[in-house]
Amino acid sequence: MSSLTWDLTLAGLSVGSAAALTGIGLIVTYRATGVLNFAHGAIAMVCAYTLRQCVVEWGWPLWAGALLTLLVLAPALGVVLERFVFRPLSVLGGDPAQTLVASIGVFVLLVGGAALLWGQGARDDAPELVPADPWGQLAVVLVLAVGVGAVIRRTRFGRELRAVVDDRRLAVLGGIDADRVAAAGWAFGSFTAGLTGVLLAPYVRLDPYGLPLLVMEVVAVAVAARMRSLPVAVLVALAIGVAQSQLTRLHPSGWGEPLLQAVGANLFVVALLIASLALPRVGTRDALPRTATARVPTPPGAWIVAAVLFLLPLGFAGSDLHTSVQVPALGVVLLSLVVVTGRGGQISLGQAAYAGLGALFTALLAAGRFPGLPRLPELAALALAVLLVAPLGLLTGWPAITRRGLALALATFAVGVGVSRFVFAQPYATSGLSLDRPEGFEGDRAYYVLELALLTLALLATRVLRRGRTGRALAALRDHEAGASAAGVRVPALKLLAFVAGAALAALGGGMLGMGLRAFDPGAYDPVRSLLWFAAVVVLGADSTLGALAAAALLVGLDAGARGGVAAALIGVLAVLVGRFPGGPYEAVRRLRPGRRPTLTAKGREARHRLRSAQLSFPATTANTPRAEPAGAEPTPAHRRSPLPPPAADGAAPPPGPPAPAGRGVLTTHNLQARYDGFTALDGIDLTVQPGRITAIIGPNGAGKSTLFHCLAGTLRPTHGQVRYDNRNITHLSPHARTRLGIARTFQQLAVFPTLTVTENIQVGAEQGHIKDPEAPGRALRLHQPTACHSRPVRRYRGYRRFPDTHFIR
Repeated sequence: MSSLTWDLTLAGLSVGSAAALTGIGLIVTYRATGVLNFAHGAIAMVCAYTLRQCVVEWGWPLWAGALLTLLVLAPALGVVLERFVFRPLSVLGGDPAQTLVASIGVFVLLVGGAALLWGQGARDDAPELVPADPWGQLAVVLVLAVGVGAVIRRTRFGRELRAVVDDRRLAVLGGIDADRVAAAGWAFGSFTAGLTGVLLAPYVRLDPYGLPLLVMEVVAVAVAARMRSLPVAVLVALAIGVAQSQLTRLHPSGWGEPLLQAVGANLFVVALLIASLALPRVGTRDALPRTATARVPTPPGAWIVAAVLFLLPLGFAGSDLHTSVQVPALGVVLLSLVVVTGRGGQISLGQAAYAGLGALFTALLAAGRFPGLPRLPELAALALAVLLVAPLGLLTGWPAITRRGLALALATFAVGVGVSRFVFAQPYATSGLSLDRPEGFEGDRAYYVLELALLTLALLATRVLRRGRTGRALAALRDHEAGASAAGVRVPALKLLAFVAGAALAALGGGMLGMGLRAFDPGAYDPVRSLLWFAAVVVLGADSTLGALAAAALLVGLDAGARGGVAAALIGVLAVLVGRFPGGPYEAVRRLRPGRRPTLTAKGREARHRLRSAQLSFPATTANTPRAEPAGAEPTPAHRRSPLPPPAADGAAPPPGPPAPAGRGVLTTHNLQARYDGFTALDGIDLTVQPGRITAIIGPNGAGKSTLFHCLAGTLRPTHGQVRYDNRNITHLSPHARTRLGIARTFQQLAVFPTLTVTENIQVGAEQGHIKDPEAPGRALRLHQPTACHSRPVRRYRGYRRFPDTHFIR
C-alpha cells in the first residue's frame, strides 16, 4: 500500500470514527425512547463550544474542561431534555409529529442560544482532546460499541431496554421503570454527541450552524443500520469515511471534475440520500402525524390588523425598509409549509431547497446563463423559475406516497441537504451571480409594493388549496389518511399536488427574497433554515395563513432588531412547548380564557332547534311505555323526518328491505392467502358477498377476520389469490379506487376528520364518491340528527348525555 493511500485511509478512519460515535448515540437514544434526536448535532456543537470556553477563554486544564463537558454537561443535557421535554410528550400520548417538532425545537433553541452566547462567527482554535492519530479515536469508538452491545445483551438494564423498545406499555405493566430507561438512553446519547463535537471541532470551523448540520449529515449511518445494529453503524461509518478520503485522489478532467469533487466532499450526504430514499424506510411504527388540531377561529379583526402592519413599512425609509422587504418574501415561503404541512399533514424539512432553487433559477434566467434559454426580464424570469421548480416538488412528493412520520422527515431533510451541498455550495452553479430587481421597482418602496401584490396572489392560491373540495380532501388526508382513502380521496395524487404546490410557492418566495437582497446568497437557504421555518410555522399554527405571516415578521424582525439568534431561540422555546398547545399560541390563549364555550355552526344551531322542538312536542316518558296519540292525530314533522320504518306487529313478517342497488356486482375472493413475517393469517379463502345482503364473518380472535377485511378493502395486498368485483380483478386496486367502484369500508375506531365540521365530513364522502345529487349531503345530515320517537317502545340511549330528557332509538 502506497504512502498516500495509507495516509488517506488513516484520515478516513478519523472521520469515520466521529461518524460512528454519532450513529451509536442516535441508535441508543432511538432504541430507548423511539425518538430520532434531531438535536444531536446541536448538543455536539454546545459541548464543543463549552470545552473551548473552559480551555481557551478561562485557561482551565484540558482534562478538567473535558470532565466537565463530557461527564457532567452532556449527560445532564440529555436528562433535562428527557425529563422536561420528551417525557411530558410521552405522557400526553407520544404523537410522533409533536415529538419531531420538539426535537427540532431543541435543535433550533440550542443553535440560537449558541449564536447569542458565542456569536455567529466561526472559530478555529478549538482544543484537541484526542491526538490526530486516528487509532485513538477508533479505539474510543470500538470500546463504546463493544461496551454498549455487552450492556444491551448481557445485563438486566439491557433486557429492560429491549423490553421498552418492543412494547413500552407492556414493559411498564411488567414492573419496568421506562422513564429510568429513557433517561439513561438520553444521557448516553448526549454523551456521544458531546464526544463527537469535541473530536470534530479541531478539524472543522466551529460555528453555531455548520457543526450541527455536519453532524446531522451522518445520520445516514444510523439509518443504514435500521436504527438497531451498532456493528453495522460502525462499519458503515468507517467505510464511508475511508471512501470519502480515497475519492480525493481522483482528478478527472472535463465536465465530470466538479461533480466528482462534490461527491468526494459530501459522501455522507450521498449515503443519507440513498439510505432515506432507497433503503427500506425506518420509523414504520410512527403514524402519519396530524399537525393541526381542531379548527381555531381567527380572532375578529386580525386580518385588518395584519393588513395595517404590512402597509406600515411604506412609510419607512433607509435601512428599516431594506429589512422590511424580506418579510413578504419569507411569508410566501412559509405559506408553502401551510399547504404541505398545515393542510396536507405532510412533514417537509426541505422547503429551503425549493426557495433557493427559485432564487437561483431566477438569477440564471435573468443573467442569460440558464441552458437553452435567452436572457429574460426579472419578472418573467421569476415566473418561469416558479414553473421550473414546481415539478421538482416530486423529489419530496414521490417519497411521501410510501413514507410517513419519521421516514418522510428523513427523506425531505435528505433532499434539502443534497440540494444545498450539490447545487448551492458549488462554484459551477453560483459563481458570479447577481440578481437585480425588476425594471420600475428598483427602489425599496416600489419593490415592497410589488411584493405585497405577489403576497396577495400567494394568499389567494393558498386559500384555493385550503377551501372547497380540494381543501376538504387535503384536511381529510391530514386527519386520517386511511379514512380519507376509504372515502374515495386519491391519496397519492393529493400528496403530489401538495408538494408541487408547496414547491411553487417556496420558489416564488425564494426568488422574491433574492431580488430583495439583490444577490443570491446560498447561506440564506441552508438546511438549518428549513428546520427553523418548519418549527416556526408549526408552533404559530400550521394551518393558519395568518400564523405564517406572523412567523415571517417574527423571524425577520427579531434578528434585525436584536442580536442574531434571538428569533431561533424564541421559536425553539415555543417548539419545545408544542406538546402542550399543538394548535399554536392562539389556541393556548383560547384554552386559558375562562368562560369561553364552543360555538355551533348554522347546521348545528338548526339541529339543536329541532331537538328542542321535539322535546317540547313529546315530553319524556318511561323507557318502556309508549306515548299514546289521540285518534286521528296528524303525524308531526318529527314523524315524517324519522327514517325508520314503522314497527311490525307481533308475528308479522318484517317489511321488505330496500332493493339491491342497480348495477352492483358480486364481490368474491378466490384462494386468498395473506402472510405476516412467515405467519399465515389467511389460507385458501373463497368468499362470495352478494349485493343487497348483510354478510357476517364470525370467528375467534386471531382467526384472520380483520386481515380478510383489509384485503377486501384494499388496505392490505394478499400474498396469493384474487379479489374480484363483478368479474373484474381488483386485487391490485388502491382503496380509493375500490371506493369509487362502490366498495367502501368503515373503521372499528371511527375515522372522522376532526378538523372538519359534520357537514364537511359528509361532503368529503359525497364529493370523492362522485355523487351527482346535490341534496345528498343534506339528507345524510338529517339521517344523522337524533330523532325523538313516541310511537313505539324505546330505550334511553346512554350516549346522548347532553339531552337527558329525550328518548332515542338505540
